[in-house]
Parts: sequence; structure tokens; C-alpha cells
Amino acid sequence: MNGAALDRVFRAASGRIIAALAARFRDVTLAEDAFSESCLKAMRAWPERGMPADPAAWLYRAAERAALDALRRRQVRERLVPETPPEATAEDVMMDDAYIIPDERLRLIFICCHPAVAPEARAALTLRLVCGLTVTEIARAFLIQEAALLQRLVRAKRKIAEAGVPFELPAPEFWPERMEAILSTLEIAYAKAHEDAGGTSAHAGFATEMLHLTKLLTELAPDAGGAFAVAALVRFAEARRPARVDGEGMMIPLSEQDPALWRRDLIAEADTFIRKAIRLTPQNPRTVQAMLQQVWCMRQSLGEPAPWLDILRLYDRLLALRNDVVVRLNRAVALAEVEGPSAALSELERLDASGLDEFLSYHAVRADLLRRMGRMEEGKEAYARALALEPSSAERCWLERKASELSAAN
Repeated sequence: MNGAALDRVFRAASGRIIAALAARFRDVTLAEDAFSESCLKAMRAWPERGMPADPAAWLYRAAERAALDALRRRQVRERLVPETPPEATAEDVMMDDAYIIPDERLRLIFICCHPAVAPEARAALTLRLVCGLTVTEIARAFLIQEAALLQRLVRAKRKIAEAGVPFELPAPEFWPERMEAILSTLEIAYAKAHEDAGGTSAHAGFATEMLHLTKLLTELAPDAGGAFAVAALVRFAEARRPARVDGEGMMIPLSEQDPALWRRDLIAEADTFIRKAIRLTPQNPRTVQAMLQQVWCMRQSLGEPAPWLDILRLYDRLLALRNDVVVRLNRAVALAEVEGPSAALSELERLDASGLDEFLSYHAVRADLLRRMGRMEEGKEAYARALALEPSSAERCWLERKASELSAAN
């Protein structure tokens, strides 16, 4: 069993296990440390004994014991926890992890997004604890330096402990003040799954989980238009997954996907959610983002022209509501199709590039525009920079194909 395989197992299990431990022991740092210790034990035990029938259950039991040991050292075990469970091995952990591990993720999301935590740290803390994203991945998502992010995370966990934040789902009247951070978290978590077209990354499981969590959130907050918008966006995007990769495992750009392969059941669900979002919050940026996805999903066949002009108009509308570099980058893609690559590259050159060096999409879009303009050497450099940022296998295959075509034409 290699390190990459172990890492995939650990990441897939981390969110539910840390959430369950945090809910039980009411200590976020203890939960995170205990899970890390369980992973170290697995790295020592599994290569010799073999992976258990249910790895997540094994990790949960090991983390539970680690937490109990830590509490014993704090001399408060008697009032917080029951007796230590018996030692489990790879052979005797056979129960279903859904039974062993309570799913407390939604509760932990609300805790991480408590008003006591600094607004800029809420989504980042949730992504780290609940979704298991690395510091590097989160820093890239927020376009900030890793050192700054680490400081935010440490301060946030300390604040939860010092403020005595209740480890309970808050009453509904307290949800609106946390909703923005919750929705941001769900968006970024799904984006990590969606950026891997082939569904082979450690975060691929987020796609199915976000379908469940976004629907649950709309049921809990039926007047939150942003929740309905995110639920719609996730379904529109996920509906296209069957057409995102070709037979060789290479990513297929959205405009070249065959709509006949898209899941119409998910599109129908998304249409229901977007209607509610438009009715509740028509000017919410997330509503416009979902509308962008809806426009694409209205295509019925590859014979229909790509709706680039409609897409550009919606990005203009979104830009008036959310003027950030990601929106501008995506708008540049549509602009290239409507007004040409030169106009789009001019837009890219106006962006503040200080936080974009580690942003793979920026380099991929820039490389494509340079290629289309015949600026071959600059295009090759941009493709090389994109490939250096560790794209998933499907995206890497596509980028390598484009880079090789560019070299052959030069």
C-alpha cells in the first residue's frame, strides 16, 4: 500500500471523523490531533496487517482512543467520556462506518462559522476540519499565502475554545449570521471535487456529499435564497460529469461536451432550486452564478451554438455584484469567444497578478489565449506553469495535449 493510497483513505475519512470527535469531546483541536494520531498508527499497522475491511471505522476507533488518552492526561476523563473501548485490529473492525461514526459535519460547519470566529477565517477553518483540505489547497482557493492562512486557523481554533462556543446546532434565528461562511465553504468544497473532471482525486467524494448537504441546508433554511442557488449550481455542474472526460481520460471543455450525456434528472432538480433562488434573492451573486450554469445546461445537442453571448452578459451582471479576480478570469474566457483572444488577454493583464501565481486556472486560460494569438514561446511558458501546479490527471492530460500541439506548430 503506497503513500498516495493511504492519503486518499485518510482524506476521505477525515471530515466525518473530526466532526464526530469534535461533537463528542467538544474540543476542535483535540479532535484534529486525535485523527492525526490515528493516521500515524494506520501508517504503521496497515502495511504489516493489511487494510481493515472498513478503514474509516478503524481510524475512528483509533482516534477515539487517542482522544481518551489525551483527556486522561488532562485528568478530566471521568466527567467527559466513558470507558476506553477495547483495542481494535484490522481483522475485528467489520462494522459499517455509517453506524459507528455519527455524521456531525453540518453541526461542525455551524460551529466553525460562529460569529466569535473572525469572518475571514470561518470558511477556511471549516474547509480544513470538515473537508480535510490541506493548508496549501485552502491558501490557493483564497489566493493568500500559506503562512497567513496558518495564523488565521490557529487564531480561529483558539477563539472557539476561549469563547466557549456551544457544540450544538444553533437555533434558526442565529443561522443568517453564519450563512455566508457556510455557503462559501460548500462552494469551495464542491469546487475541489469539480476541478477534477475524472473524479479520481482525494476530494472526488465531495461531489455526492455536496448534493446531500446543499439539499439539507435548503430544508433547514427555506428562506435562504443563497442556499437554493448553491444547491442549483452544484446540480447543474454535477449533471455534466458523464460528459467531462473522453475515452482516454482527458478532460473535455464545457463547450465541447455532448449534452446528450448530461444527467437530465439533476438538471430538473437544479431548475427547481434556481426558480426558488430567483424568487427569493434575484440579485444575489450566487443566484447569478447558478444562472450561468443553467444557460449551459439548456443546450440539447452539440449542434446548437455555444451560448457565449448570454454567458458574457451574465458575467457582466455578476461583475456588478461580485468584482473579484475569479469572476474576471471566467468572464475573460467568454470575452475571448465573443470579441476575440486579444480583448480577453487585455482583460487578464489588468488583473492584480500578485495572488494569481499559484492559481492554476489563471495560467491555463492565459496559455490558451497566448496560443490562439500565435505567441508560442509565451504560451509554452504559461502551459508549463499550469502543469507545475499539479492538476488532476484529466486536466493534466488536456494541458499536455495543448502544450504539445503548440510545440508541434512552432
